[in-house]
Amino acid sequence: MTSTSWAQWRVRAVPIDCGGQPVATYDLGDPAGAALTFLHGYPSCSLDSAPVIDQLTRAWRIVAVDFPGFGASVRPTGHRYSIHAAADAVEGMWHAARVTSTVLVAHDYGVSVAQELLARRAEGALGTEVTAVVWMNGGLYPDLHRPTIGQQMMLDPEHGAEVAAAVTEAMFVDGIRGTWGERRAMDDAEIHEMWCSMDEGGGVAQMHDLLGYIADRRQHEARWRTALETCDLPTAFVWGDLDPVSGAHMIARVEDRIPSARIVRLADVGHWPPLEAPDVVAEAIEQLI
Repeated sequence: MTSTSWAQWRVRAVPIDCGGQPVATYDLGDPAGAALTFLHGYPSCSLDSAPVIDQLTRAWRIVAVDFPGFGASVRPTGHRYSIHAAADAVEGMWHAARVTSTVLVAHDYGVSVAQELLARRAEGALGTEVTAVVWMNGGLYPDLHRPTIGQQMMLDPEHGAEVAAAVTEAMFVDGIRGTWGERRAMDDAEIHEMWCSMDEGGGVAQMHDLLGYIADRRQHEARWRTALETCDLPTAFVWGDLDPVSGAHMIARVEDRIPSARIVRLADVGHWPPLEAPDVVAEAIEQLI
């Protein structure tokens, strides 16, 4: 469990302009250290990286961004949130922070952002050097992604907005509980901080709009699959098998398609390796470099 609250985390945010909208960025650790870029999941924010940061044993520079619509970033209503815009925000953060080289650490929503960044790298269009990638549970292959019941309800074009507007903290916590594993008991106080980050600026009521990434994955499936499977960088997958959304069934395809990758399967972990097993994630990062 992280001892860092949302209130403590968000005061570290530095806003930058991204396409006319401010997004929250974070620049922590040793400014002279090798950079790690954390790409967070849905429905949370970069606060998820705090438990992993606490476990890292060498001097790192940690950079992160709350993707548009998440955490301390702005949440315009009626906005078309997209993975491409999230990738633009990452590049904007790198530019503003003068990050020239970095390791990517991606979870859930963030894996699609990482795939888009790798696609840009393959095209020679990425201004920052990516040196390695650590992947955690996410929809790498959209045909295998299994949205939760709550997400399916919010994806309804006619009633999704009503469903999102009716979400309470208790419902939110129950949704996270359904994707949690067995390694350690889920702490409701910890998930309360995730709720606070999502509820910032009325974000819970926009959770249906933020689910646009699922359609993005289908639309750009070939581009992002190619970026994943042809990546020539040191790569590790830290994967919770018990995740009903993108667990054992997802990583089995990775094992088949990317046999050279280092894969750490966690039989007792669910969807949230950075929260459920931060020590394993930190070890994978350090061993990869």
